[in-house]
Amino acid sequence: MNANSERYVIGVDYGTLSGRAVVVRVSDGEEVGGAVHEYAHRVIEDTLPGSGVRLGPDWALQSPADWIDVLRHAVPKALAAAQVPADQVIGIGTDFTACTILPATADGHPLCEEFPERPHAWPKLWKHHAAQPHADRINALAAERGEPWLPRYGGKISSEWQFAKGLQLLEEDPETYERADRWIEAADWIIWQLTGVETRNVCTAGYKGIYQDGAYPSEDFLAALNPAFAGFARKLEAGGRGQDLAPLGGLAGRLTARAAEWTGLPEGIAVAVGNVDAHVTAAAADAVRPGQMVAIMGTSTCHVMCSDQLAEVPGMCGVVRDGIVPGLWGYEAGQSAVGDIFAWYVDNCVPASYAERAAEAGVGLHEYLTSLAAEQKVGQHGLVALDWHGGNRSVLVDHTLSGVIAGQTLATRPEDVYRALIEATAFGARIIVETFEASGVPVEEFVVAGGLLKNRFLMQTYADVLRRPLSVIGSDQGPALGSAIHAAVAAGAYPDITAAAAAMGKREAAAYLPDAARADAYDRLYAEYRRLHDHFADGGMLHRLRAIRNEASA
Repeated sequence: MNANSERYVIGVDYGTLSGRAVVVRVSDGEEVGGAVHEYAHRVIEDTLPGSGVRLGPDWALQSPADWIDVLRHAVPKALAAAQVPADQVIGIGTDFTACTILPATADGHPLCEEFPERPHAWPKLWKHHAAQPHADRINALAAERGEPWLPRYGGKISSEWQFAKGLQLLEEDPETYERADRWIEAADWIIWQLTGVETRNVCTAGYKGIYQDGAYPSEDFLAALNPAFAGFARKLEAGGRGQDLAPLGGLAGRLTARAAEWTGLPEGIAVAVGNVDAHVTAAAADAVRPGQMVAIMGTSTCHVMCSDQLAEVPGMCGVVRDGIVPGLWGYEAGQSAVGDIFAWYVDNCVPASYAERAAEAGVGLHEYLTSLAAEQKVGQHGLVALDWHGGNRSVLVDHTLSGVIAGQTLATRPEDVYRALIEATAFGARIIVETFEASGVPVEEFVVAGGLLKNRFLMQTYADVLRRPLSVIGSDQGPALGSAIHAAVAAGAYPDITAAAAAMGKREAAAYLPDAARADAYDRLYAEYRRLHDHFADGGMLHRLRAIRNEASA
């Protein structure tokens, strides 16, 4: 095939702090160009832009204007970097963090543009955890009533999801709730902007919207939470009329003239159905078969896996039919903070002298601390930590839990704590894997993707703690590549996601192998982690400390 006859697709990945676009060759998945656009507003956590209205504890918002800017800037720059003529691009796919959700009018207009001074009018980012009390009420009522959908979510739904955030919106700002014709995932909203067609994808509806067996929770259940909440599910439906959910890899619509002007792409090319960053990454790693667990490790970690078996796994984020690839059950679990924990520690707890030494060595502070931590033997620091600085997503599903570091003395050094935090996140991953396997869902291969792949010591630590080989994705831009693979399917270049992933996905099997001696030593530390985990799992003291903090901050 001549280079001028090659076909390409674009994948756009919307992350927590930036959006990135890659240009991918359809025939083999080669990434020929890419670009990143940093969000101007990043994460809105303290005050609203412009108005200066202060936000409460555990709030995290974003600006939809930043998302459109990714289309305006990253896509044209990626095309230029790839030196690919726009007329050779046959499709575009996107992925988003989830549950990142916004209130909008019936024509898709974000309410934050109409009411910029109202916090609840802005999109709530996935890590907005201020709806935990509302999630607690939903969980308690669902357990009391024996709602059939609850076991599909490991016994608890998260404060990060659509219904908890929606109930918070209703009860804290009923006027904005009433004005919101739509409560829509950003993953679907951006597709609406690209195509002019409103759709709802099966992935976010199932994992974040409690859509099971063809229905959302009943009006009777919602009314028992709050009479005004009874009709909430209508805000989740495309057109407010209960249209069928759009299948992954499907054609959502065609690129509009307006979106073509933003992106520099041809009007009318295929636009794939929206999806979640973690779930599209499975295709990028060619890991869409039963038993392959993909851990997308960055600011947080999301664990996704396909299976031909339906099981109830305690504390998972959901099991959804067709939720990763059509025809299989898709499981999701996760850790609310991983890279965020390391960033918090480095930004707030490391002495300036360490930064000076790192600069002298010509490396970053994370790299310097990692090198010091790697020199230690397992257990030499005498510490064990709980990786709950952003709450616990799996298996406890409680975002008001908080981090714990046990064993510190006057001899404890920054690299000791840094290593203990890395180990804590690995222990948290081991609990998730063991919980799946104890529930009858075997994990046959553990595949890693995401930014933390760059830390080889961290990867080896995970292999040792998990006592199993780690496979790694062959791309630095897993979600964007996965979105491009979905775009190739939507454009008709491949018959389905599995075929496209086999041709375009990239994975190095068993890239890290466990060391038996270190694995044995980590078993002892993991036992202590489990004791600490189980002791604080009820949240008693940690919840009380959180309440004291919130009262003092009011």
